[in-house]
Amino acid sequence: MNRAMGGGGAYWDEVAPALDEAVHVFDPLPLRKTLIRFARRVQGEGSSSTAGAAAAATASGNEDCDRDTHNKRAKVYSGSHDCHYVAAMSSDVDSSSADRDFSLSESSSVLSRNEIFYHNFMWNNSSNENPCDSSGGRDDGDEGGTSKSEDVEVRMDLTDDLLHMVFSFLDHINLCRAAMVCRQWRAASAHEDFWRCLNFESRNISVDQFEDMCRRYPNATEVNIHGAPNIHLLVMKAVSSLRNLEVLTLGRGQLGDPFFHALAECNMLKSLNVNDATLGNGVQEIPINHDRLRHLQLTKCRVVRISVRCPQLETLSLKRSNMAQAVLSCPLLHLLDIGSCHKLSDAAIRSAATSCPQLESLDMSNCSCVSDETLREIALTCANLHILNASYCPNISLESVRLPMLTVLKLHSCEGITSASMAAISHSYMLEVLELDNCNLLTSVSLDLPRLQNIRLVHCRKFADLNLRSIMLSSIMVSNCPALHCINITSNSLQKLALQKQENLTTLALQCQCLQEVDLTDCESLTNSVCEVFSDGGGCPMLKTLVLDNCENLTAVQFCSTSLVSLSLVGCRAITSLELTCPRLEKLCLDGSDHLERASFSLDFDLPLLATINCPLLTSLDASFCSQLKDDCLSATTASCPLIESLILMSCPSVGSDGLYSLRWLKHLTLLDLSYTFLINLQPVFESCLQLKVLKLQACKYLNDTSLEPLYIEGALPVLQELDLSYGTLCQSAIEELLACCTHLTHLSLNGCVNMHDLNWGYSGGQLSELPSVYNSSALLSDENIHEPIEQANRLLQNLNCVGCPNIRKVLIPPMARCFHLLSLNLSLSANLKEVDVACFNLCFLNLSNCCALEVLKLECPRLTSLFLQSCNIDEEDVEAAISRCSMLETLDVRFCPKALDVVAVLM
Repeated sequence: MNRAMGGGGAYWDEVAPALDEAVHVFDPLPLRKTLIRFARRVQGEGSSSTAGAAAAATASGNEDCDRDTHNKRAKVYSGSHDCHYVAAMSSDVDSSSADRDFSLSESSSVLSRNEIFYHNFMWNNSSNENPCDSSGGRDDGDEGGTSKSEDVEVRMDLTDDLLHMVFSFLDHINLCRAAMVCRQWRAASAHEDFWRCLNFESRNISVDQFEDMCRRYPNATEVNIHGAPNIHLLVMKAVSSLRNLEVLTLGRGQLGDPFFHALAECNMLKSLNVNDATLGNGVQEIPINHDRLRHLQLTKCRVVRISVRCPQLETLSLKRSNMAQAVLSCPLLHLLDIGSCHKLSDAAIRSAATSCPQLESLDMSNCSCVSDETLREIALTCANLHILNASYCPNISLESVRLPMLTVLKLHSCEGITSASMAAISHSYMLEVLELDNCNLLTSVSLDLPRLQNIRLVHCRKFADLNLRSIMLSSIMVSNCPALHCINITSNSLQKLALQKQENLTTLALQCQCLQEVDLTDCESLTNSVCEVFSDGGGCPMLKTLVLDNCENLTAVQFCSTSLVSLSLVGCRAITSLELTCPRLEKLCLDGSDHLERASFSLDFDLPLLATINCPLLTSLDASFCSQLKDDCLSATTASCPLIESLILMSCPSVGSDGLYSLRWLKHLTLLDLSYTFLINLQPVFESCLQLKVLKLQACKYLNDTSLEPLYIEGALPVLQELDLSYGTLCQSAIEELLACCTHLTHLSLNGCVNMHDLNWGYSGGQLSELPSVYNSSALLSDENIHEPIEQANRLLQNLNCVGCPNIRKVLIPPMARCFHLLSLNLSLSANLKEVDVACFNLCFLNLSNCCALEVLKLECPRLTSLFLQSCNIDEEDVEAAISRCSMLETLDVRFCPKALDVVAVLM
């Protein structure tokens, strides 16, 4: 059926959850209402499509004469009609599947679900009497149980073609439920279009029930009885009853010889799938003869010998079956899978494969008996062979094997494959995919294949030398080859190359005109000569991203590239000199390059330095832990890279005031990280970085109490939004002034500040006592008055972190502080915190975990959704009182709170 009916298809996505809920509990009223709403939408938005469908339905003739005009108007009442089928139907049935498969459950109750669904089918093709119709049925009457609140009659002209289209969206379980609503729906749900495929996989269906189904739906084209009991009896019924059967799936049982002789009676059969079954009595040969069969799968089957004579057969899979002999007469067969057929001898495999001259794909993986002689005969007989999987075949070496038309070759874990085998592979000039994983005797690969696109070499212990030449090569997977030391690749299609953890790689030669990304992380043996490969003229003219992290043998790095955009030298601790002439470089990471001593730049003046950086488009520079980075190097960097927006100088102890003053050249600088430095004076930052938005000063312990005065007294850094002062030594008064005056900050971190004692928002310590101990904030937090304070407030703080402040004892944020933008407050690990009193209208996240001294908790946070009190000793009553005004609370964590074990019940 057409499931893309314009507006109807889109609306179905909206109503499907409601429909699923309605049918799950089997209340006919919401089911009918949901479908009727869907029908209205389809009828309103896709009238032309509906009209076309109606015309088509009329032209097709009146197949079901019992669906007359008196059934076309649906009457829906709010009453619930009880019957013994409804009681059974209310049990848990999975209705989420969208497959059009008729399903029967294995469990049973008063009436087994098998019986329920089976009886539904009986109703679909029986008289007009419905076991659920009483006193006129659901179509015409109302019962005493009807709810007065839902007694409004809903009318909708559901024509048969429209109802047919709506039902096409239901799976078989819901079609059965819809059949219990009314006569019209019962007739519509029984239409054979919905029952072309009968799926009884792993269902406990009886032979009689299956026979009835086959009789009532004789035009079914697909049957699945895999895992059903008595599969031999069931399949014999299917073969004899369903003359239009095209696809048959079965397994997990025993199939007798009569079944295979009866297959010829299924003239329309195109696909037969048998899995995990015993064929015959385990002694005689099993014949499979069929003139129209196209696809045959006998996987994981137990049989001694098999004979297949199917002139139209195209694909055959015998995977994991234990037959010792397979005789094939399939002249059109193009795919043969005999993988893991351990009992097939070399001669049997040779006979089976060579009897199929049109073979294009052959899987003989895990057939340990296969020899090179068999491969040579297959190559001579099957001239069109394109795909060969000979993985886990230890006896093949490809000696004298010529497969010129081969496009895919998989040789995983083939112990006989060595460097000499490459001579045979080189004759497969059409080869596109080559996989050589776990070939432990392979030492080198040298191939010149014009069509090769993908090659894999994983866990090849002795593999040392790779030489590839292919203009179409686009993917190389080389991993865990500990002996690999030399790579030479020529390709016009390769765009990404990852050679991570090749610890012995020393030589790399690339001629890759389209290569854009290279990752050589942990290639510890690479030397300075690798710089020539990635510089202009080195063979990678389009290279944009280069990662050389943890290449510890690099000492003097010099790149001259007009294409390089990103360079990472993280953890290259031996680098002492760095010369970069990369006009398009935007990102440079030097984290951990702590032996980089000096740098000079390509400028109009000379500096006695060892490294040159000329990257005018550089936007991000990470020089973390570069302990030798000094002011002259930083000054030259800022002068030659004026577009830097993000500068990370964390743990660069040699940077001083002169270097910071050079930041004035960086007009676009928005992020500056000076954490873990020995700075005393921040005046150069305030004067030079006027556009700074993020400033990180973690653990800058030499900053004194007046270092930040320009921020809250003089209004320095007017666009600053995020400030991190964690683990600093600022005094309480400096912190209070900062909180009171820097109202433009959105993110503030004061983690681990030992001198912070109280967080009294907007008031000095002496004024704290003037506030009433209990204030009424309901007026300020009401919906009527909340807009005016927000308009007047200029405090923009959204996130405040005070994690692990050991001396903080009290947190007070009253409504008059106007923290209307505060969303997250983190006070965890503050061991001496005793009192928290917060009134913030928009606060969503509050973390007080491991505040073991907490005694008082007052919250006026109507939008709080997450509250963490893990390992707090606060009483249960205090917690209940605190959350009583947090109506939107979703997460409350009171784990390891000995006094509040039962507080979760408050939220139930």
